[in-house]
Amino acid sequence: MSHSTAETSAASASRGEDLLVPALVALDADLGATSEDVVRRLAAMVGDAGRTADADGTEDLARAALAREASSPTGLPNGIAIPHARTAGVVRASLAFARLEREVDFGAPDGPADLVFLIAAPEGAGSQHLKLLSKLARALVRPAFTASLREASSAEDVVRLVDEVLAPAQPKAPAAPAAGAGTADGVAAPAGASGAVAADAPATVDQEAPVASATGARRIVAVTACPTGIAHTYMAADSLVAAGERAGVEVVVETQGSSGATPLPADVIAGASAVIFAVDVGVRERGRFAGKPLVSSGVKRAINEPDAMVAEALRAVDDPRAERVAGDGGAGAAAAGAGARSGGAGFGGELRRWLLTGVSYMIPFVAAGGLLIALGFLLGGYEIVNAAPGDPDGRALNTLIVQDFSLTDLPDGGLLQYLGAVLSSLGQLAFGLLVPALAGYIAYAMADRPGIAPGFVAGLVAGATGAGFIGGLVGGLLAGAVALAISKISVPQWARGLMPVVIIPLFATLITGFLMFALLARPLAAVTTGLADFLNGLSGGSAVLLGIVLGLMMAFDMGGPLNKTAYAFAAAGLGAATATDTAPLTIMAAVMAAGMVPPLALALATVVRRKLFTAPERENGKAAWLLGAAFITEGAIPFAAADPLRVIPSIMLGSATTGAIVMATGVQLRAPHGGIFVFFAIDGVVAFVLAILAGMVVSAVAVIVAKSLGRSKADLVAA
Repeated sequence: MSHSTAETSAASASRGEDLLVPALVALDADLGATSEDVVRRLAAMVGDAGRTADADGTEDLARAALAREASSPTGLPNGIAIPHARTAGVVRASLAFARLEREVDFGAPDGPADLVFLIAAPEGAGSQHLKLLSKLARALVRPAFTASLREASSAEDVVRLVDEVLAPAQPKAPAAPAAGAGTADGVAAPAGASGAVAADAPATVDQEAPVASATGARRIVAVTACPTGIAHTYMAADSLVAAGERAGVEVVVETQGSSGATPLPADVIAGASAVIFAVDVGVRERGRFAGKPLVSSGVKRAINEPDAMVAEALRAVDDPRAERVAGDGGAGAAAAGAGARSGGAGFGGELRRWLLTGVSYMIPFVAAGGLLIALGFLLGGYEIVNAAPGDPDGRALNTLIVQDFSLTDLPDGGLLQYLGAVLSSLGQLAFGLLVPALAGYIAYAMADRPGIAPGFVAGLVAGATGAGFIGGLVGGLLAGAVALAISKISVPQWARGLMPVVIIPLFATLITGFLMFALLARPLAAVTTGLADFLNGLSGGSAVLLGIVLGLMMAFDMGGPLNKTAYAFAAAGLGAATATDTAPLTIMAAVMAAGMVPPLALALATVVRRKLFTAPERENGKAAWLLGAAFITEGAIPFAAADPLRVIPSIMLGSATTGAIVMATGVQLRAPHGGIFVFFAIDGVVAFVLAILAGMVVSAVAVIVAKSLGRSKADLVAA
């Protein structure tokens, strides 16, 4: 883009031009009987206007908006609905508007909607466009604006009304504020300022947070945030500001939206009597509000019941039993409360969020460690992890090499063997952090930073005692719960600064570690041992049945306890293989092949039927090719987390097929890891590849069929 073109684009954005044009307006139209019908028709209008990449982009927009609708209906009081989405399928930020002849239910508490705005933002939308979109959303809480939309006689009138909201006439420069008055968004304005006027005032920083002021002695600070960060975030903020004015109390809001967030100044927070969190996602740096009386809910409650929330906040100020923001932001306390009080996800949703947070932070260790080990095998040979011949300490060959040799003193195997030893050792160290990282970040999701230390220690205890992956899950949840409980203890002012960095980590680690060692580690380790014993019992029976069982275990939890148990069973058997007993080598081949199938099958499915998957899933599919080829089963986790009931049974079916074929054909594998990088260590490589291809096809077909059945529900899976 040339300089002049860029300037023109920026100027257009600042004025709101082209977000809404007459072609994107439908007046007194019948767009269908359901919210899905209306969203799809509006998305089609956006596509017909050339504002999506192609037909797939239009479908992506519809699916993303419907997914947002499924997670939290976008109907608002007074007959308004604002379905919205950000997706890569949209190439230009756009609005589509319909004044409906037949009202449609969008989940609002007071009935169906007749005014519907579809807000469509590109995945990489600039902050200026996001501000304009959020400014429209904020205008919708003003009765005068919505009344004008209902009275508009033409599409051009609607465009003019919207343009006036997005680019109002610039007011004269105000006089310098009085001492103590704020000038940045989110800071209190001079006394007597109107919340509605402030909401429309030009932003002076990246955030367009509303400001409010009242003569009352009390101040409430609030944070609003929703997953998309375009509409509900700002509408909730303005609703709370208006409710504060009606109650005669100052409300200052920090909007954590897509167009940026400017944190509230410390002195504003310090002077607040209570805090409101109206959020559907985590609050950034919530430790700033530690100790304040707290009222929390989902973001929509602040739009529908702002007066009730302000009243609750005022009551909490005088209630010594009221919930307070945990020291240094115990993430989860308020969120759990929000679910219980406002129809949020509740404990089940919070538990899923905690576990997925742990898994998401663990995956980079899996990817890095697995690929490093595979590269180590490629350079140094699969025997690089075996016991070093003649070493009196019984060290593995890679350990001996990295400890006793260097680039200036290479081992007998030369430079490649030395590099292979270094890479495989690095990979093993990374793999050693899987369970601690899982446990540590589960605790972090529950209790913020004070939960990290006890969580990591719980994961280390799980590894040291043989409790493994299951121990990491349990230990992380325990560490987070203990840290969260300690953070709620009231302490003197002088001790609050010590809570997050000393007191909570120390005592949470002590309590969690003791409980793990004394009560939990042994029973959890027994579960892993029992699973291994079960596999050993099968090894003397049907080889095909064993292959099926191993395949099911490898795919069921994709790197979890069953997967790790099956892998450990196979890897441990390699040392017992002899020239006459090659069964352990076949078991190892079945485990590796079955473990490669899930990510490869899902990658194939995203290519064959890409419309069944969201844009992020298709991106994950590209990475899954490499992860599956390198025997990193965890590459399937993002797909399973988004749609477990369809994905997990499908990949289990394919992995079981592959495991059975490998066992039946007697393929042998002498390396414990590596995927395509250790094909040189496979006897029967053709049968091995055919078994993987067969499993890939079975799983891909199964997942495509499963996602195609009841297509309307499959389309609503959130990215």
